Formats: sequence, structure tokens, C-alpha cells
Amino acid sequence: MHTFVRIVEANSFTKAAATLDLPRASLTATIQQLEAYLGTRLLQRTTRTLALTSDGAEYLRQCQVILAAVDEAEAPFRASAERPRGKLRVELPGTLGRNWVVPRLGAFHRAYPEIELVLGLGDRLVDLTREGIDCAIRVGELQDSAMVARRIGSMRFLTCAAPVYLAAHGTPATLDELARHNAVLHYSGRTGRPFPWEFVVEGAVQRVEMRGAVAVNDADAYLSCGLQGLGLIQPGAYLVRGHLARGELVPLLPAFPPTALPISLVYPQGRPLTPKLGAFAAWAATLFDAEPDLRAVRAVLSSDK
Repeated sequence: MHTFVRIVEANSFTKAAATLDLPRASLTATIQQLEAYLGTRLLQRTTRTLALTSDGAEYLRQCQVILAAVDEAEAPFRASAERPRGKLRVELPGTLGRNWVVPRLGAFHRAYPEIELVLGLGDRLVDLTREGIDCAIRVGELQDSAMVARRIGSMRFLTCAAPVYLAAHGTPATLDELARHNAVLHYSGRTGRPFPWEFVVEGAVQRVEMRGAVAVNDADAYLSCGLQGLGLIQPGAYLVRGHLARGELVPLLPAFPPTALPISLVYPQGRPLTPKLGAFAAWAATLFDAEPDLRAVRAVLSSDK
């Protein structure tokens, strides 16, 4: 059942074999034996396509219910009996992963030497189920209801600019003045739209429409443009503390903090919280809690809304 479900989730024998660490031929034999045992065809497969039959769709639904019940029954015992071990595939946001998570992986490896981490860094929205990823860290409000999410942090931002920009264009003192300045625009590689400039004003969120002559879709490039004086920027606060201390950037509008974004660890519903996944989730929460600019407002395990 587990093999059958994983093949359907991955929509590929080859991808499923990789996530299960088994030869592809082993999966093919398992499905053939399962279909012979049930006396029905579960999958229609050619060299290029893979599709469920009507019986396969019904069997999949029942397998998911049964496997979830098995995981729920076994989880308390496995958690106390098993040491965290094995391969764990994790997807990280590019900038946050490079600048905060990866430089601190040595501590995780020393604490859990039997976990083999396979990390992907990037900003595309990865399909965890199809690509066989165990979990991902994501920044922003979550939309995928097929995911279980654990809030592990909160990304805080600062409005700032290089001294050379302020010398040429002046320093905004209000949000109205801010709107008349040039900004470096940071747009989403997923949607192609610029991230909004939003501020907390007397407990409410106020948006300011910014204009600019330069737009980038990478947070490191965004910061570099700001340091060169190409416009105002609103980067993650954890990225710029050193630049502020050295006077390379100047903080602006301290009375109007930008809105923060949640940082969540997500994994597919129906997947058990294995010891290795639980260990990584707990370590990540501790990692973000150690940095005030990334610390969670609250940490709750809940369904992704």
C-alpha cells in the first residue's frame, strides 16, 4: 500500500523509487504483485504516462485512510523507540537558507549524525508530494490546504536606504513622503508581481505604492542594489544589521514598522511526523528563536489554511 501511494503521489515510478531508496524494478514488481493479488488493474501506464484506473482511485482513497490510521497508532511508540536517522529531503528559501540555515547546519549534524540531509535551495513553489520532499521552510502566508504547517518563526523587515541615496534625495519622515521616493522593487519569482510595502499604523496595515527604476527577484541582489543607492529598500532585518552598524545603510521611519511574514515548516498531510522530521522541526524552531529578527510570535502546529 505504501509503495502504491508513493508512486501515485510522485506520478512516477522513477521518482517514487528515489524517495523510497529502492530500485525502480522493485516498485514495478510490487505493483504487479499487488494487482495480481487484488485481481484488478490499478494503474494505466505507458512509457510516458501514468494514470489511475477507477479501481485504482478507490483503492488509493482507502489506502490513504488505512495508512494514516497505522501511522497514528505507531507514532507514539516509534518516537520513543527510534533514533532520528535516515535521509531527510528539505526545501529551503534561497536567501534565508544561504544566510541563516546552512551556516548553522554543523550544529544539527553534530546533534543528529545519523540523519542524511538532502537540501534544495530556491524560491520556486515546490510540490512536496510529487517531488518526494519530506518538508519545506516557507516564508509568507500559506495557501496549500494539503499541507500541515508548524509556525517556527516570523520574518521582520526594515525600511532603509544607503547614505548616498539620502544625500541626493532627502530622508522621508512620513509615509506620504515615502511614496514620493524611488524604491528598488523586489518582485516574486512565482507571481511576477512586486512585493507590497505594508506598514503597521496604529494597529492597522497601511500599504504604500512605491515606484522604482530597478526591479529584481532575488533578495541578495535586492540588498546589493540598495547598498549602491539605487533606491529605498525593505529587506529582512536579519540581513542588514551589520550594514546598519557600519553605516552602510540608514534605518527609516522607525515609528512605522513594516508588517512581518510568518516562517513555517510544512509537510504533506497524511505523512507521519517521523523522528527525523520531528528532530529537524524542533531544531529549526530553536534556530529561528535564537534571532530576534526571526523569532516566532507564537508557535502552533495546525493545518495550513
